[in-house]
Amino acid sequence: MSTASRFKMSQERLDALKEELNYLETDKAREVSEQIKEARSFGDLSENSEYDEAKNEQGKLYSRIAEVKELIENAEIVDTANNDAPKDTVTLGSVVTVLDIEDEFEETYEIVGSQEANPKEGRISDDSPVGQALHGHRAGEEVVIHAPAGNFNFRIISVENK
Repeated sequence: MSTASRFKMSQERLDALKEELNYLETDKAREVSEQIKEARSFGDLSENSEYDEAKNEQGKLYSRIAEVKELIENAEIVDTANNDAPKDTVTLGSVVTVLDIEDEFEETYEIVGSQEANPKEGRISDDSPVGQALHGHRAGEEVVIHAPAGNFNFRIISVENK
């Protein structure tokens, strides 16, 4: 059996997962248990859609609990203030402003661990094609990003590290 992979995340993300787990195992579990209890009171379980729905909800709950536990157990806390890296170099935790050279479009990204990525909020994973391509580069440098949608040429405008 292979060992589980590590999930890079900040201490804040780990704390949020622990809070979620506590909520799921207490309040949410109690709520789902009550739904099942109430649905059972409606009688014949073979034709009881409320009971089926409550059991489905219970299955989703148990699945999410298992998922969150795995994330917590395999969490790798990353210090976004990487003191070894030069302050002007893209690393985990950097806020990077880039210019798409072809489209002349400027975009700002925060490089985060995969568990914290949210592209809609400009938070991209260090494991993504963009995150990997930018890593280790500095303001003023041009970077080619090999993505599934094709290649993109970016110029790094600025790098902010905490």
